[in-house]
Amino acid sequence: MRLPPLLRPRSLAGQLFAMQAVLITVVVAGYALFTYISDRSQAEAAAGRRARAVARTVADSPSVHAAIRTADPTSRLQPYALRVMHDTGVDFITIMDPRGIRWTHPDPQQIGGHFLGHIGRSQNGETFTETYTGTLGPSVRAVTPIEDGGRIVGMVSAGIKVEAISARVQDQVTALLGVAAGALVLGAVGTYVVNARLRRHTHGMNAAELSRMHDYHEAALHAVREGLLLLDGQYRVALINDGGQELLGVTGDVVGRSVADLGLPAPLTGALLSSGPRVDEVHLTADRVVAVNTSPVSGGERRGTIVTLRDVTELQSLMGELDSERGFTQALRSQAHEAANRLHTVVSLIELGRAEEAVEFATAELELAQALTDQVVAAVGEPVLAALLLGKTAQANERGVELVVSGDSRLDDGVLPEHLPARDLVTLLGNLVDNAVDAAQGSVPARVTVTAYTEGDAELVLRVADSGPGVAPAHSDAVFRRGFSTKPAGPGGRGLGLALVRQTVQRHEGALSVARSADGGAEFEVRLPLRVGAVSGGGA
Repeated sequence: MRLPPLLRPRSLAGQLFAMQAVLITVVVAGYALFTYISDRSQAEAAAGRRARAVARTVADSPSVHAAIRTADPTSRLQPYALRVMHDTGVDFITIMDPRGIRWTHPDPQQIGGHFLGHIGRSQNGETFTETYTGTLGPSVRAVTPIEDGGRIVGMVSAGIKVEAISARVQDQVTALLGVAAGALVLGAVGTYVVNARLRRHTHGMNAAELSRMHDYHEAALHAVREGLLLLDGQYRVALINDGGQELLGVTGDVVGRSVADLGLPAPLTGALLSSGPRVDEVHLTADRVVAVNTSPVSGGERRGTIVTLRDVTELQSLMGELDSERGFTQALRSQAHEAANRLHTVVSLIELGRAEEAVEFATAELELAQALTDQVVAAVGEPVLAALLLGKTAQANERGVELVVSGDSRLDDGVLPEHLPARDLVTLLGNLVDNAVDAAQGSVPARVTVTAYTEGDAELVLRVADSGPGVAPAHSDAVFRRGFSTKPAGPGGRGLGLALVRQTVQRHEGALSVARSADGGAEFEVRLPLRVGAVSGGGA
C-alpha cells in the first residue's frame, strides 16, 4: 500500500530545506524583534534627552524669570510655552509654581490644576526624567527647577507623548520588516537552490533510505569475494574491501595512502597508476595471480579509478597443467607419427623378404625408447614428475633439443611431503624446462639437463640447465619479474613462467637462483624445504 504524498517521509533535501527555512525565519524574526526593542529604547532615551534640554532652556530663559515675578504669570508664560512647543516639537511644556500648580498647559482648561507627576526631586533642586501618564496620556517627560538667587521659584516640565515616539519607531519598524522580508525571501531562494542540488545528488531519498543504502553498501562490499579498490584523483586509496586486501596482500588501514606506497610489485603498481582502462590483465602479487580490471571515473575531470581484482591463481595453475597435458598430447601424436613410420618400415622390410633386418630395426627402436623411459623412471620415481619429464623429452626432441636427466638425479616415490602438491611441482619444473628449451633451441649442441634430488629429508633440489645464450648478470633478478623476456611476445604474451616459478618458491619459503651452466647457458636452481618451517637460504 502506497502512502499518500503528504504522509510519505520527506527526502533528506526536503527535511533540510524545512529546517533551514525555519531557522532563517527564526533568525530574521529574532533580529527584527531585537532591533525593534533596541530602537524603541533608543527613541525613548533620545526623547528624554530632548525634553530635558527643552526644559532646561525654558527654566533658564530670562523672560520666564521676569514673568514669574508678575502678578499674572500665566498671561505671559502661556503664549511663550506654546511657541516653544511649536518650535521644538515637544508635545507639552508645563510651567508651574513651586507647589506644582500649573501656570501653562497645552489645554487651557488644565491651567491652575495640580501637575500630574513627580516633582519632589525638582523641589529639591534636581533635574530628572521619567515616563508618566498625565492629562495627555503616557509621556516621556523631564522636570527641572527654576532657580532665582538660589531659591526655587518654579518648575518646568517638557515632554513627548509615548504614542509620538511609537509613531517614529513604527516607521523604522516598517523599513526593518521590509529588509527582513527581503532577507527571508533571499534566504529561502538560496536554500531552495542548494537543496535542489542536494536532492539531485541524493536522488530524492530521505535519511532512513540513505542509511539503509549505506548498510546495504557496506554488507555487499565485504561479502563479495572479488577485490574492489577505489582510488581518488591523486591515486590514493579511497576504499578497499576485505577481498581486495587479501588479494593484494596488504594489511592495516590503507585508506588515504598512495598506491605507490603499498609495496606492490612494480608491474601491478604501474597498472593501478595507469590513466587508461585495463581489461583482465594478469599480474602477480606475493603469493597470488590476479586479473586486474581498471576503469577511470571522469566527469569533465579525473575523479578517480575503480579497480576490480579476481583471483586466478588456481586457474593459472590449471592452465599450466593443461599446457603440460597439451604437450603430452602433442608428444604422443608425434610419437604415434614416428611409430607409424617405423611400423611401415618394418612392414616394408618384411615384404621385401628382409625379415632379419626388420627384426633388428624394430628391436633397436624398442631398446632406445625403453632406455629413455628406464633412465627417467630410475632417476625420478615420483610419478607426476616422471610423466612430466617424459612428455617434455618428446616435446624437446620435436624442437631439435635433447633433454637429459642428469645421473645425479635421485627422487624416490613417496619422498615428497603433503605440503608440496604435485600441481606446484608441475608449475616449477614445467616452466623451467619450457624456458630452457626455448633458450637452447638453435644452439649447438641444443641440450637441456634436468637434475632432481633430495638432500636428506631437509630439501628438494630441482636444477635445470640449458645450452642457450644464458642470463646476463644485470638481468639475474629482472628475469623473474612478470613481463620480462628477451624473446618477442607471442599471442599469449611472455614473461609469466619464471614469475610464476618465483611466486611458487616464495609461497613454500624456498630459494631460487640463476647461474651460468656448464654448457654455457643458464642454470636455474630451486630449493624447497621438505619440512614445514624449515626455511632454505639463498634467494632470487
